[in-house]
Amino acid sequence: MDRKIDLNCDMGESFGPYRLGNDELLLPYITSANIACGYHAGDPLVMERTVRLAVQHNVALGAHPGLPDLAGFGRRPMQLSPEEIENIVLYQIGALAAFARAAGRALTHVKPHGALYNMACTDIESARAIARGVARAGEELILVGLAGSALPEAAQEAGLRSAREGFADRAYQADGSLRSRRLPGAVIEDPAAAAAQALQIVRDGAVTTFAGGTRALEVDTLCIHGDNPAALAIVQAIRRRLAEAGIEVVAL
Repeated sequence: MDRKIDLNCDMGESFGPYRLGNDELLLPYITSANIACGYHAGDPLVMERTVRLAVQHNVALGAHPGLPDLAGFGRRPMQLSPEEIENIVLYQIGALAAFARAAGRALTHVKPHGALYNMACTDIESARAIARGVARAGEELILVGLAGSALPEAAQEAGLRSAREGFADRAYQADGSLRSRRLPGAVIEDPAAAAAQALQIVRDGAVTTFAGGTRALEVDTLCIHGDNPAALAIVQAIRRRLAEAGIEVVAL
């Protein structure tokens, strides 16, 4: 049976003179861009440039809001109230939406970043706060969250469409969560292994966990991390494997 899948990538994560990722090289291979909004990475110049490049490649625009932690790249947990979470999400979406509008486009989706994403996977109140922020920014927006986590559930409660996300370049634990980056083997840098995992998820609706078991996993979109050193080789390998399997890559 023919299948379709969205390929999303976290990008626009450079800041000032610091360069991260290969956005220009990755954009021809993806269908959705999650663009940093200045809190965990990115700045106004980077946001404008990334939006412009994504539009040139006809890639769907998404906001990638994170915790206000540039030094930690948004990957360190912070103690925030639901009200704070809701409003930092709304604030960041609004910033990127302005750049999208200036480029003649609208945002398609929102995907939280790093520790904010992880918080929303397990804490329903954090997930609901994010969903409220997204809904206030625009009820037409799609909220992207880890398949099987609290975030798609919160999106539905808020009347939002949700997209269940899987990861080609991250290892999974037996419970369906992502293996912590603090542990060895959390990030997959071998393009062949990442492509095999992507194909397994999309074609078979399952993923092989780090411990070697298999877990069911139904997704609407697959993520490739732009800051992975092997990101370009990974996304090229994924596109080849999906094409060979007759799987169409389309935006959300």
